[in-house]
Amino acid sequence: MFVDAQYYMSERKLNRKQISEKFTAVIEKPMLTSFLVLVLLAFLVIGASWHYYQEDYYNFVGQVLAEAHGMLFDITVIGILIYWLNENGQRRQRIRMYKDEIEDFRLWESEEAAFRTVGNVKRLNRHKIYDVDLVNCYLARTNLSYVILQGANLNSANVTQSQLVQCNLAKTRLNRTDFEGSNLNQANLSQAYASGANFKDSFMIKTHLEKASLIKATFQNAFLMEACLKGANVVGANFDNANLYKADLREVEGITVEQLKKAKTLYQAQLDPDILEQVQMECSDLLLR
Repeated sequence: MFVDAQYYMSERKLNRKQISEKFTAVIEKPMLTSFLVLVLLAFLVIGASWHYYQEDYYNFVGQVLAEAHGMLFDITVIGILIYWLNENGQRRQRIRMYKDEIEDFRLWESEEAAFRTVGNVKRLNRHKIYDVDLVNCYLARTNLSYVILQGANLNSANVTQSQLVQCNLAKTRLNRTDFEGSNLNQANLSQAYASGANFKDSFMIKTHLEKASLIKATFQNAFLMEACLKGANVVGANFDNANLYKADLREVEGITVEQLKKAKTLYQAQLDPDILEQVQMECSDLLLR
């Protein structure tokens, strides 16, 4: 008798275990679970409504269709709202991730850090985020051509020997930023804050520097052909051996003949009358070559 009881108990435990395993197997499959729930609910709803089908079919079906239209409208509105909230949430999450990665690579001077930071900057651009914090970032030998960094902060960043063709750096903070040996042809640096920036040996052909703050910036050996510095502040800037062919130097604040006489050429450069007169008196040969 005792043995039979033990056998009965073990069988019950085994059956419970099998049922539990089958139940777990079902709920681990979302599609199967949804289908079973649908079948169960359909059976209950249709079973409870069967007598309406038989007694008042047309009136009942009309009410069902009215409810179906309301449900369709709800699904449409709620679906669009949920989609918008989901997309907006994912966008914010991606932007946060890109900015966090830039923060992780800050101050890390390596080729990998430079290229991954630039990759994140370009991804932020695709989300129309331009005012990126790149202070002290290492971006040497990277390609930032056509990238928009308007209003960004690149103070003390290392951007040496990089490509920045037509890069938009308008109103960007570039104080003490190192662009030595970089290509900034047709880049937009208008109204940028570039005090103490290093543009030594850089290519800046047709670069826009209107109203930029270039106090004590270095343009030694730079190619500034047809560059526009109209209205810029160049107090203490270094133009030693800089090529200023056809450069627009009108209304430039703080410019002196002492700075310009060290340039490589001022041929066809546009100068204010008072500065032009001084140049003609002290270094007229720069206007002819």
